[in-house]
Amino acid sequence: MGSPQKCCVQTEASLEIMKAGSILRKAKSQIWRHRHYKLQEDCKTIAYKSSWALNSYSTFSVGDVEAVREGHQSEVFLSMAGEFPPERCFTLVFHGRRGNLDLVAESAEEAQAWIQGMRILIDNLENMDKREKLDQWVSDLFIKADKNRDGRISFKEARRLLKLMNMDMNEDHAWLLFRRADKSKTGMLEGDEFILFYKMLTERTEILELFQDYSSDGETLSHCDLEEFLREEQLEGERSHEHALELIEQYEPSDTGKTCHIMSIDGFLMYLTSVEGSIYNTDYKHLYQDMTQPLNHYFISSSHNTYLLEDQLKGRSSVEAYIQALKRGCRCLEIDCWDGSNGEPVVYHGHTLTSKIFFKDVVTTVAKYAFKVSEYPVILSIENQCSIEQQKVMAQILKDTFGDMLLKTTIDGKVPHELPSPEELKGKILLKGKKIGGLECLEVDSPVSVEVSDEDEAAETLKSSPTAESWPSESKKSKQNISKEFSDLIIYFKKVPFRGFEHASSHSKPYEISSFSESKARKYIKEAGCDFVQYNTRLLSRVYPSGLRTDSSNFCPQEMWNVGCQTVALNFQTAGIEMDLNDGLFSQNNRCGYVLKPDILRNRERCFNPERPQDCKDFCPLNLTIQVISGQQLPKISKKEGSIVDPFVRVEIYGVPLDQTKQETKYIENNGFNPCWSEILEFVVHTPELALVRFVVEDYDKASKNDFIGQYTLPFSCIQTGYRHIHLLSKDGTSICPSSLFVHIKITEVTEVPRAS
Repeated sequence: MGSPQKCCVQTEASLEIMKAGSILRKAKSQIWRHRHYKLQEDCKTIAYKSSWALNSYSTFSVGDVEAVREGHQSEVFLSMAGEFPPERCFTLVFHGRRGNLDLVAESAEEAQAWIQGMRILIDNLENMDKREKLDQWVSDLFIKADKNRDGRISFKEARRLLKLMNMDMNEDHAWLLFRRADKSKTGMLEGDEFILFYKMLTERTEILELFQDYSSDGETLSHCDLEEFLREEQLEGERSHEHALELIEQYEPSDTGKTCHIMSIDGFLMYLTSVEGSIYNTDYKHLYQDMTQPLNHYFISSSHNTYLLEDQLKGRSSVEAYIQALKRGCRCLEIDCWDGSNGEPVVYHGHTLTSKIFFKDVVTTVAKYAFKVSEYPVILSIENQCSIEQQKVMAQILKDTFGDMLLKTTIDGKVPHELPSPEELKGKILLKGKKIGGLECLEVDSPVSVEVSDEDEAAETLKSSPTAESWPSESKKSKQNISKEFSDLIIYFKKVPFRGFEHASSHSKPYEISSFSESKARKYIKEAGCDFVQYNTRLLSRVYPSGLRTDSSNFCPQEMWNVGCQTVALNFQTAGIEMDLNDGLFSQNNRCGYVLKPDILRNRERCFNPERPQDCKDFCPLNLTIQVISGQQLPKISKKEGSIVDPFVRVEIYGVPLDQTKQETKYIENNGFNPCWSEILEFVVHTPELALVRFVVEDYDKASKNDFIGQYTLPFSCIQTGYRHIHLLSKDGTSICPSSLFVHIKITEVTEVPRAS
């Protein structure tokens, strides 16, 4: 290992090469483009332009890049591995759903400079604390405002900056603040003066008032003052005394303050904007749930047609889609397998124009990324449309690639009376599919026909799609040959047609699973909700989107979770409310992809009805009171110069039908920088253990549809009461720091509980 001094020299050399700029080839399909890429002086921005362009550079932020892959580690490079040596190739992987950038350098040395340099820059950004990120944001603003690059800002430039900051301020007031900050009396603001100007602009009067309400001397919070705030407002009880000391030690910037056990307004603000001061209770972000219960007692993060990056008819299939799903904590992936040429099975949406990828490439990718985010089991839902010969090839690929990760027998060698737990299956990959007979059956040497009903997922999806005429007509039930080699690999997830709740209660085995289209699931929920809940206490169910959703849109998963359906499969490639809810539910429990269902959905002795939660023995509705106080640094929506948002906040509750509701604040004109609402929204949540709360900020537009600004979704059970910040996320679920909301949360029991009549 090199010495720190040597590493530092290498880092500097890499960054200098990046700043000097490089001609890199961009790989896209079979087309190669030369572009000039260079790191800007701020070390946070990459500028690039085509070789034929004059001086028109486009840019992207280093913060947009999640990781750098070295060599042939992308689909594009793998498809043309012979074109360029791997030592000259690298891939920039972006956050969210943005596509990868595959680049080829002129030399291996130049490639290494970019690989090492980008990794260092990404690490530096990730290791910044909240204060450093804010300082960085302020520095970025200064650079943006300083149009003539003289290191100083005029009042004209400051006015332009206010527009960039999403703020429309009275010119006289802006000039007053500018003059106050101009300590040198030059009519220009330099670095420190600009920081003072920014601090005056961003003064949080609502937090200053709160601070002074609890401050004994109006200047600081003593240990006792802070303890009182934690006890009275944050409802921390007996923990308040010790926690106050911990917060002073962690967030008070002044050494004197730490020594005297007092907190300044700066320390108080740092605490309130920290992870501890967020709406999400950090106790629930860790692995806090019992992971030793049967698999059917958990909600499992699940993806539909995982291989697709776009729509269901002509969209691109890609192994990148599997990487993205696994990185989001998905634990149940879908693979649609069909016969390919030269005896190689392929994956695509059959009978459509979606592109094809090799089954072996999908399996290799899953093997590499399966347990990077979570150590709990990965389930591969295999829609097997292959011939016997290619099923044998599939079985061999699975065994050779996964090795000991692949579960090939029950964990104790016995026929199970209930499913094993996620804990028992750590690090294992399980297959879901059609199987010859059951686990109790004797050995079978030859292929056997297995019934395929209208519950067969691929068949039903295709039959209901606009391309249905390309699907061969068949009777309600037909047969498909399954090879012994493939069948033997299906252990705990034997796919069977659903024949009704009564039949399932007397005939179904714990290792069997049925799939339901969203419309059929809704039908059963409406007609027999209690029966569906009971079914899911004993067995696994999978719900998937309608075949009519050719645009890869999603259905709302909440109604399926309300009856305990475990694997509710969504199109992960499509951003929107449905994926926000999925991300929100699985944000808890260390994002491991498994969330223990509440007791009302696991208890076989009870009969929970989502339509009538008040009939439940332990029915205990809660009042949720949210004071939406203010917003901070909301992003600009329109690129048009001078355009400023008119933001409002909507709070949406998702849960049992009785809890489905939403309320919103008024909109604030021309202020996305520090809008202040101070409005109270009140809700009654009847089944808190199933509820999700979604905060949405939109730009009001009376003439057309409101524009999305940001959102944050979390389980009701994970909410912290008191004064809290909500750190907003983009449509893709990525951070849009420093954008946030400041709220006060109060949760109380409903005094008069309506009972069943």
